[in-house]
Amino acid sequence: MKLTGVAATRYFAKPEPERTGLLIFGGDAMRVALRRQEVIAALIGPKGEEEMRLSRIAGGDLRKQPSLLLDAIKEVGFFPGPRVAFVEDATDAVSDAVKTALEEWREGDAQIVVTAGSLAAKSKLRKAFEGHNNAYSVGIYDDPPSREEIEDILRRAGLRDISNDAMTDLVALSRALDPGDFRQTVEKISLYKFGDTTPLGPADVAACAPSSVEAGVDDVLSIVAEGRAPELGPVMRRLESQGVQPVQLAIAAMRHFRALHAAASDPQGPGAGIARMRPPIFGPRRDRMQRQAQSWGMFKLETALKELVETDLTLRSASRAPQMAVMERALMRLAMLARR
Repeated sequence: MKLTGVAATRYFAKPEPERTGLLIFGGDAMRVALRRQEVIAALIGPKGEEEMRLSRIAGGDLRKQPSLLLDAIKEVGFFPGPRVAFVEDATDAVSDAVKTALEEWREGDAQIVVTAGSLAAKSKLRKAFEGHNNAYSVGIYDDPPSREEIEDILRRAGLRDISNDAMTDLVALSRALDPGDFRQTVEKISLYKFGDTTPLGPADVAACAPSSVEAGVDDVLSIVAEGRAPELGPVMRRLESQGVQPVQLAIAAMRHFRALHAAASDPQGPGAGIARMRPPIFGPRRDRMQRQAQSWGMFKLETALKELVETDLTLRSASRAPQMAVMERALMRLAMLARR
């Protein structure tokens, strides 16, 4: 039998111990592994592997010795409790061995859990599970996690009091990160909020979300975009002392102003434009960029982009002008433009 959508998500969290087996397949090995870990932990508990109630069989070994799986489901464990026979990286080459184990399975035997890569609809391995009246087959695809899956991950991490804005940011984050990275970020947020009884807000998500831009560079870009020209010089000196290169600063400025231009050009307004950004922008930074896009407008931002392109070309040319000075003057011109 096949499981899909919400039914599959619920089964992973609470599998049925009386089932014969489960096949989890998909092209993303990380997604498959996470689901496999979840379902096995739910079946045998956190100490199941320590108590030798989990038998691991590599797909290559099963291909060479087809009896391994049947022996694993029939063996009697030293410790009481449910058992799992897990076959990893299976292919159609082991379909006969798996089919035999499914047919010979009886109540009290170890449940069979098999993981595989991408399998075609005509795959013998898929047909073995999908055609069995007491086994399930689940395909894991590259679709973003559903709201229910996200809520389950948050609940497992102990995060329950979540504001609507924070949930919106978390949904956006789940679409930008790999599943493993998203779970790690949620764990980080959980530790960040440990002992804090206030609801999880956008600022908390922003504080823990992965960032590809250094905070110091962000400070400069905010100063420029908000027209705070008198503050620019001291911050530039600090960045220079930290070893930030002018070309690096030019690239970051170009990325920032392109994002503002895309937001300001959005037919539904800057807010909708910011919401479409990938990777997503969170919390106070999102609000700040939305205000900047509204303040600048599309046409002034086009002028800013032209200035940045010319500066970048100067930095990459054979000009003998001090590069940091060239960059600072360009940013100063933009900061003055923002005040008009």
